[in-house]
Amino acid sequence: MATPAPVEPAGPAESGAAPGGVAVRAASAWWVLIAGVVGLISSVTLTIEKIEILVNPAYVPSCSINPVLSCGSVMITPQASAFGFPNPLMGIAGFSVVVVTGVLAVAKVRLPRWYWAGLTIGTALAAVFIHWLIFQTLYRIGALCPYCMVVWSVTIPLLVVVSSIALRPLGGNAVARVLYTWRWSLVALWFTAIILLILVRFWNYWSTLI
Repeated sequence: MATPAPVEPAGPAESGAAPGGVAVRAASAWWVLIAGVVGLISSVTLTIEKIEILVNPAYVPSCSINPVLSCGSVMITPQASAFGFPNPLMGIAGFSVVVVTGVLAVAKVRLPRWYWAGLTIGTALAAVFIHWLIFQTLYRIGALCPYCMVVWSVTIPLLVVVSSIALRPLGGNAVARVLYTWRWSLVALWFTAIILLILVRFWNYWSTLI
């Protein structure tokens, strides 16, 4: 009776891992870079607008469009400096790391999985913070900051993407498979929930525009 040939373990290409780091798909790499750039630009813009308000309290920010979409109303609240300094400064620091990561990923530099795991944890903490801010702007402040909403819009899918990158080497893990397979459906549901909350909260104003 012939002895069956031993099954060799999957190599880097099959498992998603690579010697010295994790291989990242081009689409995911570009998304990390684009999200980092958009988030960084928004954070820098918010910081500049905050400085303008500090210099001139009568200054009207460029993103104060109407009673609901009003950066100025949000920037002067305690929630806008939750840790004793303007929140956008954290965005500048965090998104700078994301931009560098995106550049390295696009250049096909294979970063170790622990780095992607760390970035996932950092992005998850950022997502928790922005959801606290979403609650505050909707139900305590009663106004929306357009530039802040841009940060929300890139942080949520960024969390899903970096999580899928960090978990992809664990291809046999059920959670990793589900997250990777349904990542964009998850993002769509996430955005839908937030949009519905905004519509319901400010429906009295939106209805006057119809």
